[in-house]
Amino acid sequence: MIKSYKFRRGLANTLIYILLALLGIIWVSPFAYLLMHSFRLESTITVPYLIPHEWTFQNYIDLFNVGSGGSSAINFPRWFLNTLVVAIFSCIISTISVLMVSYAFSRLRFGARKKLMNVAMILGMFPGFMTMIAIYYLLKAMGLAQNLVALVICYSCGAGLGFQISKGFFDTIPRALDEAATIDGATKNQIFWRIILPMSKPIVVYTVLTSFIGPWCDFILAKIIMGDKRDFYTVAIGLQSMVSPEFINEYYKQFLAGSVLVAVPITLLFLKMQKYYVEGVTAGGVKG
Repeated sequence: MIKSYKFRRGLANTLIYILLALLGIIWVSPFAYLLMHSFRLESTITVPYLIPHEWTFQNYIDLFNVGSGGSSAINFPRWFLNTLVVAIFSCIISTISVLMVSYAFSRLRFGARKKLMNVAMILGMFPGFMTMIAIYYLLKAMGLAQNLVALVICYSCGAGLGFQISKGFFDTIPRALDEAATIDGATKNQIFWRIILPMSKPIVVYTVLTSFIGPWCDFILAKIIMGDKRDFYTVAIGLQSMVSPEFINEYYKQFLAGSVLVAVPITLLFLKMQKYYVEGVTAGGVKG
């Protein structure tokens, strides 16, 4: 009986591992193809084999030279810089906004607290694309359309509505810390910046990562706001334009190289901050 149970359990685990391995291969294969073919020498768009026969680093070099030596409509360095600037400023503003709103809802008690939380949750249920056209015309009326400042405003202004996860984290921090600091004469502002935030590295890192990845990867909103103003394109819009019928035959390999480079800042940011995920938050913070 025991042997039969172990056999069935081993067979089930084997089938599960095989299934997971197949799903992993399916998930990784597009990225592997993208990475390998970004180094290929063949100039045709499609090739009859998965692994390139000839390899070169020239595609990455050409990617940063097309703005000066190639078509004036293709300028990947400018697009990369635009996206980096927008992502950095949006990340800073959004992170501060989310954490401050989360702390206020977690620690402060005021009359409209629950009503505001309910309104924020209801607004979060509506898909973002429903308001994109309205946002574009509002920005156009203010003279901010087709401008990088407009993107920073769009990505940052509504960031505070995503307070739920951060608020849940702040709720786990003992209120005895706030009470002890208040007795010592600290204000709410001082408690937030000097006590709560230093103990909240995991949620700060999470907020920074999500606030950076959103603007970095966004395509739809950026495309609507920027229109045909190529000098202010982001990387997502620029890469999409490189595979348009007008440019795909000439810049397909550079498109593959650019798609690989898009992942570099996010990867480096994650590798730099991932160690904070495992840090203790309140260990030893309260002594009874």
